[in-house]
Parts: sequence; C-alpha cells; structure tokens
Amino acid sequence: MSETSSGPKILLVDDDTDLCLLMERFLKKRGYAVDTAGRKARALDLLRDQRFDLILCDHRLPDGDSFEMLGHFRQLAPDAPVIVITGYSDVRIAVDLMRRGAHDYVVKPLYPDDIAVRIEEALQRDPSVPKDTAGTEKRSNGDASERTEVVNARTFVHGTGAFARRIAEHIRLVAPTDLSVLITGETGTGKEFVAREIHRHSKRSDGPFVAVDCGAIPGDLAGSELFGHVKGAFTGAVMDKVGCFKQADGGTLFLDEVGNLSPENQMKLLRVLQERVVRRIGDNKDIPVDVRIIAATNEELGPGRVANFREDLFHRLNEFSIELLPLRARSEDILHYAEHFLQLACERLGRSPRSILPEAAEAMMRHNWPGNLRELNNVIKRAVLLSGDDAIGLKHLPAEIMAGGSTREEPSANGDLRDVSQRAERQAILNALQQNGYNKTRTAAMLRIDRKTLYNKLKAFGIDI
Repeated sequence: MSETSSGPKILLVDDDTDLCLLMERFLKKRGYAVDTAGRKARALDLLRDQRFDLILCDHRLPDGDSFEMLGHFRQLAPDAPVIVITGYSDVRIAVDLMRRGAHDYVVKPLYPDDIAVRIEEALQRDPSVPKDTAGTEKRSNGDASERTEVVNARTFVHGTGAFARRIAEHIRLVAPTDLSVLITGETGTGKEFVAREIHRHSKRSDGPFVAVDCGAIPGDLAGSELFGHVKGAFTGAVMDKVGCFKQADGGTLFLDEVGNLSPENQMKLLRVLQERVVRRIGDNKDIPVDVRIIAATNEELGPGRVANFREDLFHRLNEFSIELLPLRARSEDILHYAEHFLQLACERLGRSPRSILPEAAEAMMRHNWPGNLRELNNVIKRAVLLSGDDAIGLKHLPAEIMAGGSTREEPSANGDLRDVSQRAERQAILNALQQNGYNKTRTAAMLRIDRKTLYNKLKAFGIDI
C-alpha cells in the first residue's frame, strides 16, 4: 500500500482499476487501510497473507464470481463481513448471496457516501471492533460471527397493517416468557430486528443479546464458535475460547439461519437446550448456562422439509413461531417503511429532510421487492444521495423500479375458456398463498397438490415469491 493507516483493513476485489483507485483513495481518507485485487487469485493470496476486517467484492470477476468467492472468504476470513458489489439486474443474486452469508450488497454505480455508511454499519455490528475514545473502530482478536448491539428506540419499527399488528401482539405475548422462538421469513424481512425486540421486552433485557449467523461460519469452526474450546483442542486452538452460549449467559442467543448447522452441531445444540449446560471442545466438564434461544431461518425446517435437520431439535426451537411475510405481501407498509428509511438516511448522510413525490411512491408500490426491507432501505439511501436537496422523485429510483420491471402481470384475457380457467387457477393460488402467509408447504396442502406441482404452477403463472 502506498500509505499506512491504523484503522480497520479492507480488501476491495474488483477488476475495474479506475473504480478501485477512486475507492481506495476515498476509504484511506476516512482512516481505513485498503488493499485491492482485480482477480480471484490475487485476492486469495492477500487473504492468506493478511488479516482483513471487511471485504468488498464485485459479483462478476474475470476468473470467478461472488458465489465462488464467498466460499473462499468463509474459509480464509471467517470473521470479516462481506459486502457484494452488484448491478440492479443482479439484486436477486445479491439476495441469494446474503442467504449464504454475505453481510450486505451495494449496487452500481457506487456512491462513496453510501459505501462509507455500509462499511460503518457492518463494522458496528461486530463486537470485536470496539470503539476508542475518538469514536473510531479498532479491531481486537474477537470473532465477527458474534455480534452484540445496543438496542435503541429506533431499532424496531412497527408496520401499520393487520399483519404488523399481529406480529406486535405475538412479540408482546412471548417476550416475557422463556420460550424458544423460531422466526421464519425470506432474507431481508427483519428477522433479527424482531429477535432484538423480543429481547428488549423480555425479563432478560439487562443481559447480553448475542447474534450468530450460522450460515457465515465455516462448518469446522461452528462448534468452537457456539460452544467454545480449550487451548490445544485442535490445530490453531492457541488459547481458550468462550463460546457464544457462555457469552450470552443471562441473556438471549439469536441463531440466524440455524438450518445451516451440521448434524453434529445440531445434536450438541439439542443437548444444551435439554440440559442447560455446554461442554467446550477438548474439555471434560460441563458449564451451566442460562440462555434463551431465538432462532431464524429462510427455509422450512419442519419434519421432512430440510434434509438432515433433526426433528427433535426443530420442536425444541419451535416452542413459539413467528412468520414474517415478504414486503410484497404487505403493500400497506411499503411507504411507511420508506418514510422511516428516508429519515434515517437523511440523518446518516447529513442531508436535509425531504419527502417522496407521488410518482415515486406509486412506482415503489408497484415494485416486487425481492430483497424485502433491506432492498427498500438500499433504494432509499441511494435516492437520498442522488436527489441532493430535492424531494425523492421517479428519476432518483433504480431503472427497474421506474420501468415497473418487477411487477407481476396478469394473464391476458381473450375470452376463451382456457384463459378463464387459468385466471381462476392463478387467483386461487394467490388466495391460498395469502391465507397461509406465503408458506408454500401449507399452500400446497390446502390446494391438495404436492410442492413440486405448486412450484411449476408458480413459475408458469409468473408468481414470484
């Protein structure tokens, strides 16, 4: 590097040399240490030689893509959050990457202020990056898969519709208890926010809230992260480690994407839930723990639904369930959340308050939001950057939202019996999906068809959920 910095180290992986140069200069001015790589091979060499606090990676590289790179990152830098750089047409790909452990995504063209906010948020969610007296982040030898955060009044925002009221009531009822809670829903629907809200209203609110992304931990390290290890337990165990369960003692442990746990770790987790003790890897004694478990998944973990997920563990985790609908099924809340994100973006980016013009609001209402609340938040941030001091208009939104490219088109009606039948069948599927909270398994059971048939019909009718 041409200059040194004591700040967090960032690896920027992109084959656009001009973009790398500009971003490197910008980030260094903000106190970060930056290394760049234009190809997969160079990035892997850097990761083997150095330790990075955060990785920015373009989705499309000359010798690979971010799907492949994410696997390498999990092995070589498991404690570094990954932000994927993508195009608007790749938003669905970015959402899939987040299911696999990516922390966030940004879309091109890149705006430095937007990148800076994303990086700051990613590092703030990592408890191993404590703040010094100047308010900057300095990394210690902690673990990025474990993250704690002070919950404030702005952490959770209730929606306005009937579904939001039901979720609020469920939180009110279950929070004071010690029941294990399983939160289901697509990526970006706010599962961790709901978990934090449950903790905030629980008897354990003065205790720690520890969140673990089970999808971001390499399989061979998950046992150590969750349960801890003693020095010498395996190659690389140079000191004792307190696992997440002990860190969360007296509070709440949030296991995100719990379906990614290996069968071995599922068995260990089941034992902890039953016996309320943990045993560190390499140790011969049990350690008592008092932890409430909240788990989350974007998969269906019930019996026979996810291969290799223990049915007895599912029932232990599912003492109370909360299912979060995708944003496209909560159209009454789209503008409500947009206004909230708008206020936050203006504050974070130092911009004056502004409004959303009617034509932009209408376009947002038509959009399908595959990335749910996270995508809406991203769109609003970028719109604030683009709008200067003006209100948010249609021209400040992504091309796919302006054009209504994500809307779902009804089959054409030309009057023949087949078209009438198809329209009726499509509407029956939509009605069943809505009644079952967009759960495909329950919808298929209601319609008395198997899941494969339902998937084929969803694809044929252009129903994207």
